[in-house]
Amino acid sequence: MKANEGNFVELIRKRKEEGILYVIETYGGLLKSIVRKRLFTWPDRVDECMNDIFLGIWQNIESFNPDKGSFANWAAGVARLESIDVLRKMQREPLAVSLEDAENELSQEDSTFSKIAEQELSKETEEILSCLSPKDRELFRRIFLEAEEPEMAGNALGISRDNVYVRIFRGKRRIRNKFGERKRA
Repeated sequence: MKANEGNFVELIRKRKEEGILYVIETYGGLLKSIVRKRLFTWPDRVDECMNDIFLGIWQNIESFNPDKGSFANWAAGVARLESIDVLRKMQREPLAVSLEDAENELSQEDSTFSKIAEQELSKETEEILSCLSPKDRELFRRIFLEAEEPEMAGNALGISRDNVYVRIFRGKRRIRNKFGERKRA
């Protein structure tokens, strides 16, 4: 069966290669522009990220709901999240360069990248956390961004230990409902 705009999602759900090939041909340019926007300092990571995006679409097609929005918007969301994951991974990886090169390059590029990446991550994080109450937002920031222990974050906000875990569970559910669940491989 030949893939077209009307049947490519069903083809992917049936694990037919024609469906994902249609996505690559039709939506590849859009997705690549999203990735390049975020990974402009690492052009060598764009292709790897694109592969991860198409794999994510293939593996998580069941979470696409045409009643909630278009496939292009859903795929763009997958691309944004995947490129943010690559940014985070790149921030955690130690650089393997000589000491002289590190002094020259890092002093110039590191501060620029850190500011840009932090701004992008901050915007995306705020968008994701926008569906939560202010107290839950602060709880999520402390636990997931600042790596604070849940009990300590709860104490600082005046929330009992059990209520912290309930708020985390409910907050994650709200975020999933708003942005669609992404399954991790």
